[in-house]
Amino acid sequence: MKSALLAALLLTFVAGCAKPDAVPNIPPLPVAKVRVAPVQAAEIPRLTEVTGTIRPVRRAVLAAKVMGAITELPITLGQAVRANDVLVKIHSADASARLSRAQSELNVTRRDLERERDLLAKGASTAETVRNLQDRLSGSEATVKEAEAQLAYAEIRAPFDGVVARKLVDAGDLANPGQPLLELEGTGEFEVEATIPDSFAATLKAGALFAIETGGTTFSGTLREISSRADPATRSIQVKIAVPAGNSVRSGQFTRVLVPGPAIRALLVPAEAVSLNGQMERVFVVGDGNRAVLRLVRSGAARTTAGRPLVEILSGLAENERVVLAPPAGLREGQPLEVLP
Repeated sequence: MKSALLAALLLTFVAGCAKPDAVPNIPPLPVAKVRVAPVQAAEIPRLTEVTGTIRPVRRAVLAAKVMGAITELPITLGQAVRANDVLVKIHSADASARLSRAQSELNVTRRDLERERDLLAKGASTAETVRNLQDRLSGSEATVKEAEAQLAYAEIRAPFDGVVARKLVDAGDLANPGQPLLELEGTGEFEVEATIPDSFAATLKAGALFAIETGGTTFSGTLREISSRADPATRSIQVKIAVPAGNSVRSGQFTRVLVPGPAIRALLVPAEAVSLNGQMERVFVVGDGNRAVLRLVRSGAARTTAGRPLVEILSGLAENERVVLAPPAGLREGQPLEVLP
């Protein structure tokens, strides 16, 4: 029994002292030919996204100026109309009666003036009487014009070319002075109405450009108006941004507006240097001995400089490091690099 145990221990010792197998040689990684670009630091404007609404530049709420029943409403919602088209007719008995009374008084005054002029020529009247009647005639003519203007208010006409955006009444309804009846919107020019933080007011001037996204399209708009008063409740100010002609937008459409603020220092790299590995963003940089070093980064906003797309890097890189552009699919950590001119 003891001899068998001793033999087993001896075999184990001999096996441990045996020469291990040689480790196989691993071939070195091939040299990858790459293009590189430096990580650039730049002063760029801080962009803040706010929401806005597309509005027509020309819009009007048409209201009644006289009281009466609406007899005609020859328009439909969304209908295109031309300037001076009749949109609403109101039957105003009061305005019609005032015009009839004014015209009657005018006719009486004219007859009296003609009679007194004939009597003056015969010496049976006085010049003072004729002058008084002439003054009364002028007053009667003015009264008639005023009554005609009041009656004209019974017809509401389009102040400009546009479309009917809202109908607030129907034929047969009673209209009262000041009551809104229709809303008309122009179709030629549009603008974005938005509110921005009041901290941006000092850096904004008329003519500034804003990036605007709506309906899947992006365009640049010019700042047209900026309010001088901040809303104390929201600490924001209202701005109006012109929409360039040719953009297909609709009234009431939702928009996103990128508002430039004070400049901040940021690191920028070409967009082609950043690649995705699952959910991680990564960049290869040129390390010591011209070897590839893998860095995980966090990117920010996309930028464009001189027509070249750039990406803001929030973390993972340092200024003046060299990043690999469009890294080859098989590029690995530690692989030697040959930098192409």
